[in-house]
Amino acid sequence: MSNPMTVEGAEALREELQQRKTALRQQITQAIAEAREQGDLKENAEYHAAREQQSFNEGRILEIEGRLADAQVIDTGKIPAGDKVVFGATVTLIEAESGNAVRYRIVGEDEADIKQGKISVMSPIARAIVGKNVGDSAVVSTPGGDTEYEIDSVEHS
Repeated sequence: MSNPMTVEGAEALREELQQRKTALRQQITQAIAEAREQGDLKENAEYHAAREQQSFNEGRILEIEGRLADAQVIDTGKIPAGDKVVFGATVTLIEAESGNAVRYRIVGEDEADIKQGKISVMSPIARAIVGKNVGDSAVVSTPGGDTEYEIDSVEHS
């Protein structure tokens, strides 16, 4: 199954991959070499920590390569602007009960960061609103109960 991703998200993963394959790999190799020089490896905490860090880094490299290989990179700038909620759009929602406004950009799973207002296209909110238009309502089912939102605006970037 393809993994939808914005151009910015794919670029961020490529940058992380490059950093992990070059600078971070060299730092870890150096730390292992320095720890080896300290003697007995069985009781050498620095050596074991560096090896664990190396294992994590190599695992993350494989994970990123896999994510990029499966990625369906979508240039959101080429999506025609309109009132419809689509991947890459920034949506302002009004919570029906409280009247509070929330604003989210719908992005791929690897890019989601709620602190930056980015939600995964696979999240319950995104799944409830994608395909709807400004003025439509959507009910989002969460473990805390159902929440109704009205789509106030849709911006394409």
